[in-house]
Amino acid sequence: MASYSDVLEYLSALDYPAGKNDVIREAEREGAPPDVLRALRALPPVDYANGTEVARSAGIDAAPEVSRSQRAAQARDDHSRVSQHVRRI
Repeated sequence: MASYSDVLEYLSALDYPAGKNDVIREAEREGAPPDVLRALRALPPVDYANGTEVARSAGIDAAPEVSRSQRAAQARDDHSRVSQHVRRI
């Protein structure tokens, strides 16, 4: 399976915004392996602002080392303390 860094590696020279076909052509030109091309061919046909949007749209996880249970715990965490200084304004 293609990794997040694989996708970004083969799209590093691409000028954004770029459409799906531009993304695929660039990856092919850069010699991307079949798993990366397969993921890119499954993209929705929209314009992408950057490589991160491409990887996320391809369903590639940016942090595969974080387990599902860790993600669930992070989602349940009380985030109210993150911007306390802003609420006082």
